[in-house]
Amino acid sequence: MSLDKLAEKIAGSARSEAATIVGEAKAEAKKIKSEAQKEAASIVEQLKQSAEQEAGQLGTEMSAAARQHNQKRMLIAKREELDTSWQSVQSMVGSAALKGRVSVLKTLMALAKEQNSGKGVLRPVAIDRKVLEDLGRKFTLGDDIDGLGGFVIESDGGTVSMDYRFESRLEAAWDDNLAAIAETLFS
Repeated sequence: MSLDKLAEKIAGSARSEAATIVGEAKAEAKKIKSEAQKEAASIVEQLKQSAEQEAGQLGTEMSAAARQHNQKRMLIAKREELDTSWQSVQSMVGSAALKGRVSVLKTLMALAKEQNSGKGVLRPVAIDRKVLEDLGRKFTLGDDIDGLGGFVIESDGGTVSMDYRFESRLEAAWDDNLAAIAETLFS
């Protein structure tokens, strides 16, 4: 056998073996590619589901946050309206032109005389001094105090005082009726 034939036989055998290896490698590559595509599709689907779930949760959270923000804005607006109403009522009650002012002072003075037996120092709010000088003759008249109207009776050297000022009565009435006030304003 000649060297050429032997080389050709070896080359043919090598080509055949190489073709077999290449064929097997291509089949294995195809199998790996198919498995990789399946795994990639599975990962993409999982990521898609996860993203959809996160988007849904984020949407729910954003909706809840927006609802909470709106509730907070509504509460702030209601608080501002209540504050404005309170200031308006105080302004009206503190006005010298308040209709029935003398009648209210007479009622408060009668209550003060009943509770204090006409003893003590009457300290009027400046706006009501003139009327109270006439109504409170049983009391010693003292210095003016700050307020929307009314007076304070001090006894026992100023250690005990009874508050008959408009703002204390108004504040108690406001607190007692706050639910009804809010219902009227916001219904």
